[in-house]
Amino acid sequence: MTAVLDPVLRITLRAALVLLFVWAASHKLRDREAFRTTLANYALVPQRWLRSVSMLLIGLELSVAAGLCIPAVTAAAAYAAAGLLALYTGAIGINLIRGRRNIDCGCAGPLRRQPISAALVLRNAVLASAALACALPVSSRALTWVDGFTLVASATTLVLLYAAVDGLLVTAPHIRTMNRVDSHQPRVTSHA
Repeated sequence: MTAVLDPVLRITLRAALVLLFVWAASHKLRDREAFRTTLANYALVPQRWLRSVSMLLIGLELSVAAGLCIPAVTAAAAYAAAGLLALYTGAIGINLIRGRRNIDCGCAGPLRRQPISAALVLRNAVLASAALACALPVSSRALTWVDGFTLVASATTLVLLYAAVDGLLVTAPHIRTMNRVDSHQPRVTSHA
């Protein structure tokens, strides 16, 4: 039996993924040189192809976002989104296996450095699952006014949840460093 998605859930997931891919492409477009440097640091693309591959990835992100907005091609765009997320996850995984954990993932934008980690692999797996869910058939129930409120609230919650998780992933290495430094400091106790 094939799973059928509620239309509000599908629209919510599509909206959240559109925002994610537009945001990702926009920060890459704002600083294309930084994105090419990040791409080069992964050491998976020959130097002479960096410019072309970086523009291809930006184009794919924008195409996925546009495709998720068009009902007739939503399923294809959903599969493309999952494939793109799998590609990014594979690049992170290869470099984690190589022991290259200090590479900036490139997903937090040019102003925030975020080292690759297993948490990013997990995050991308969740996002790819959400993308694949968008390819499922949708029930034919009629939408009501409450669905509009639910859609806005749900999409907003997903965006805020993503931002919170992203913020935690960015700050986690700094917190670990601070904890290591703090654990080596002598404890001062007062005897009153």
